[in-house]
Amino acid sequence: MPIDTQKTPPAEAAAAPGTDRLGGRAGLVLLVLCAAQFMVALDFSVLNVALPALGRDLGFSPSALQWAVTAFALPSGGFLLLFGRIADLYGRRRLFLTGLAVFGAASLLATLAWNPASFLAGRALQGMGAAVIVPTGMSLLTTTFPEGPLRARALGISGTLLSLGFTVGMLLGGAMTDSLGWRSTMALLAVAAALVLAFAPGLLPESRTPERPRPDVPGAVTVTGGLLALIYALSTAAQRGFGGADVLGTLAAGLLLLAAFAVVESRSPAPLVSLPMLKRPTVAWGNLGGLVTFSMMSTTAFVLTLYLQETLGLSSLRTGLVFGVQGLASAVAGSYAPRIIGRFGARRTLTVSLLGQGVFTAALLGAGSESGALLVTVAVSLASMFHLGAIISYGVTVTSGVPDAEQGLATGLITTTQQVGITIGIPLLGVLATTRVPLFEGVRTVLAIDAAVVIAAALLVGVGLGSGTGPGRGRGHRGGRRTGGVG
Repeated sequence: MPIDTQKTPPAEAAAAPGTDRLGGRAGLVLLVLCAAQFMVALDFSVLNVALPALGRDLGFSPSALQWAVTAFALPSGGFLLLFGRIADLYGRRRLFLTGLAVFGAASLLATLAWNPASFLAGRALQGMGAAVIVPTGMSLLTTTFPEGPLRARALGISGTLLSLGFTVGMLLGGAMTDSLGWRSTMALLAVAAALVLAFAPGLLPESRTPERPRPDVPGAVTVTGGLLALIYALSTAAQRGFGGADVLGTLAAGLLLLAAFAVVESRSPAPLVSLPMLKRPTVAWGNLGGLVTFSMMSTTAFVLTLYLQETLGLSSLRTGLVFGVQGLASAVAGSYAPRIIGRFGARRTLTVSLLGQGVFTAALLGAGSESGALLVTVAVSLASMFHLGAIISYGVTVTSGVPDAEQGLATGLITTTQQVGITIGIPLLGVLATTRVPLFEGVRTVLAIDAAVVIAAALLVGVGLGSGTGPGRGRGHRGGRRTGGVG
């Protein structure tokens, strides 16, 4: 791994080679990186409960309030691949610190917002900062911790905190809005960014590719434009459906731009996305597993929130407690997932995790129209445990065998898959729940489709990875040494 003149010692020097034990410095590096990822995950959900209060205070119309979410989602998803590649070329640590500074300043602007325009500007800049932090933080993690048990454990801790960030955000958002007002949710993010920024410079190693080819400007324009159009269309469809001309127009534009991106990359001497990398079974099938697990679990959470409150009549607090139990179950799964990956390999773990998520999503169909809170709590918690296993194992799968020079690209693909997955699930399936009468029947329809998609993906991923020849096949061993690679 090329190190610049900072000469910051890599974290792996503090850990015993070939083990999953983190030394003192390695633990601090991981803490900083995970804190940044947790902060961004928190931002995805902490504002949701505060939206009504925010709208009343700043004067948002009901139809415009969805832009409080969309303004963040557009840049945070649209620029991930671009910033992941820029970090490879010009320095991951440098870009990571820049992203933290932008995110913190944007959170302060959102905290002090005086009208809708100023708040949306803060949210858009938050999204831009997140688009820098997420891929650079992930690539710093994968280049700092060597492939094997140590990286699997680091990804396990990161994945657990990512999942907990969404859950904690829902719980904190309601509590803070009720007691301190909606501005406290944005102030929390500003303080978190400042704390991470205070410790990161002295701990994180710099890394980048030794060569700096000419940037792939046509590729950057087409993929960023395509992702922005796609995320806008799907985010807007979640609020208004797919019938609007703007939704259909931007959806078509997004798909055309992404098709143009594929053509550009096939002819570029220094492509933004290496097509040979996309042909790796581990990258292609691993990202498919990631896309399905994120999109379907976000849909499950959405429709269960409707079921618990609208059908069963649970309060917001009791609904939050159900998802709190889910978060604790995810934390338990995250602590064991790296050991399971080390024992059985990431391929088997990903396949079984998707299968388990699908099976326990199907179990939710047993909930009734008048009762079922206990079944929902148990089933969604078990589904979330398998979901966490899928998150961690697909990250290990995709980054296994990828050289350090392309880790920013690989992790950019991972984080883009996460963002697109979170974005597309609810508009594609959630609308079925909200348009069916009674609502309970719509929820059951969505859960049945959800479970079928995840189970089908598990079978496809199992077959696709089983026929590949990527690195780390077998039971996590190569040459008699455990690698923790793709099983």
